[in-house]
Parts: sequence; C-alpha cells; structure tokens
Amino acid sequence: MKIAYFAAAAALVVSACATTQTPPPPATAQAPASAHSQAAFEQDRQAILAMQGEYAVTFDFRETVPVAAGYELAEPKLTPAREVVIVVEDTGDFIMLQHLLVVGGADEPFIVKHWRQDWRYEPATVLAFQGHDDWTVEPVSAETAAGAWSQTVYQVDDSPRYAAVAPWRHDSDGVATWEPPVSWRPLPRRDDTTRDDYDAIAAVNRHTITPWGWTHEQDNSKIAIEADGSVHELVREIGINTYREAELPNAQAALDYWTATQDYWAMVRARFDALENETRRFHIEDDAEGTQLYGPVLEAGQRVLFGLATPQEAFAEAETYLDSQITVLE
Repeated sequence: MKIAYFAAAAALVVSACATTQTPPPPATAQAPASAHSQAAFEQDRQAILAMQGEYAVTFDFRETVPVAAGYELAEPKLTPAREVVIVVEDTGDFIMLQHLLVVGGADEPFIVKHWRQDWRYEPATVLAFQGHDDWTVEPVSAETAAGAWSQTVYQVDDSPRYAAVAPWRHDSDGVATWEPPVSWRPLPRRDDTTRDDYDAIAAVNRHTITPWGWTHEQDNSKIAIEADGSVHELVREIGINTYREAELPNAQAALDYWTATQDYWAMVRARFDALENETRRFHIEDDAEGTQLYGPVLEAGQRVLFGLATPQEAFAEAETYLDSQITVLE
C-alpha cells in the first residue's frame, strides 16, 4: 500500500506541473534602511502573506503565437488542483511559502509537496538560469534592489526553478501586483517529458492579489539555445494559474504531512541553500521523468511520513542522488 502511494505521488507531480501553523511575524518587522517607507514595506509583506491559505486552483497554459516557420501550436493544457499554502518562515524581510497539493477523495487524501516560493526584501543576489541545466548567482544592483523583493521559485525537490526582482505595486482598490523583467527558466515538467525542441522559457512572471484569492500569470517564450549561445524563439505561450479561496475538506492532511516531514525538507533546502550562498555557478541535472533526482527525493520524504525512516536516514538516502546530480562549476 505504501509503495503504491509512492508511485501515485510521483505520477501526480509529473502531471500537475517550520510549523504547520502560520509562524507569527517578528514582533517588529522593520524595513531595512532604504527609500521604501515602513508602511510600504508592511503593505508588501501583507500582499505576500495573503498567498497563504486553502485554494481551488487551475493551471491553464495555451500556446498563442507560432514564431518559428512551420511551427504548429500544441494543444492547450488545463489542470485543476487543490492546494494548501503555508508560511514556513517569516523573519520580516524574508518570507517562505510552501505549496502542498491535496489529492484524492475526502476519505483517503494524500499529499504531494509542490512548489515553493521564497521572497526576500532588497536582495543582494538573485539566481539566473543560463540554459542546459546551468545556474549562476548574479549580483543585484543597489538601484534595482531598493524597495524591491526577489521571488525565487523552487521545484518539488527544492531545486531552483526561476527567480527575479521587482517592487510590489498597490492600487487604490487594494489590488497588489508584482511584475519583474524577463527571466529564464528550465522546461516545465509538462513539456520536459514530451518535448526536445526547445531548451528554456523566457518569461515574465506576474502575481496579483485579489479580493477572492490571487493569480499567477506567465508570458512565456519557448526558446532554443544553440551551442554558440544564439537564441531562437519557437512559440509564445500564456499561462494563468488561478488560486480561488476555498474550504478544502482535506486541508488538515496537508498540515499533518508537513508536521511529519518538515525536518527532512529543511535538510534538503540546506543542501541547495549552500549552492546559492557558497558558489557562483552550478549545474543541476535530472532526466525528464525525474527518476534521477526529484522522484527519489520525494520518495525519501514519503518514507519519513510513513515512519519508515527518520529525517536523518531519509536525507542520507536523498543526498546520494543530490550529490550525483549537482556539479559546482565555480
């Protein structure tokens, strides 16, 4: 039964894509010294924290403009889901949100750790995807960082997915929007398992907080990267992930999952944090199906959930795969 659970969880992630309670904010979440006012800083924080909760979600991706000659648009991909988003860490100028997929019926729910988003105020550096599984840690100028937040998104195994820097904008109706410049990201799992005609996505990533929930829009260009570094655009795509507030009958299962596995995932995060903090360039490789990295890392977490391994034992298993797929370049 437990082994079947592992298989089902891994299959779901391919198709879809601290504490269990919200940690209290710092007693005085003060903005670092900058031109950004304390009131504006707190307004930004509340926009980020508004993304926690229980949601009925739709992931909707549609190719729109065939740029390359002879390109035929792929079929649209629309996927419903249910997610619980929890605050794992809030230190004032840093907020970590973890998404947890709730799958199955009310009687037999199972939880899949989904993506994670880290928000840092006035960051000194930001991750940048360079294509072909290579990453660099880039400095952020003081001018760009002033009053802005970086969002770094991580995959289900806590490896990086994309990152960018921008300020939040707040209108008079209480709607908040964060929209950075274009940044690159690896192929999404929905394409990585079926396509080999492009190498990266150049995307504008837009978050909007609304009275009924929030949206995550993506203006994507699918690009091929040649050996000499030249870039060719194949097609443009729009993506809209819609998070509508909902009362999920199985939300407690997500919280229980995180209670059981959070120590394990903290160890996995620390492994990737070391790359960002101690190197300038690195390479993370996985096959399209995730059998070399994300599958084994997720399965090790499930072993902790079922009491088949301690967090330390599970991380020792996962670390073997992490070490084999990560290469420090500089």
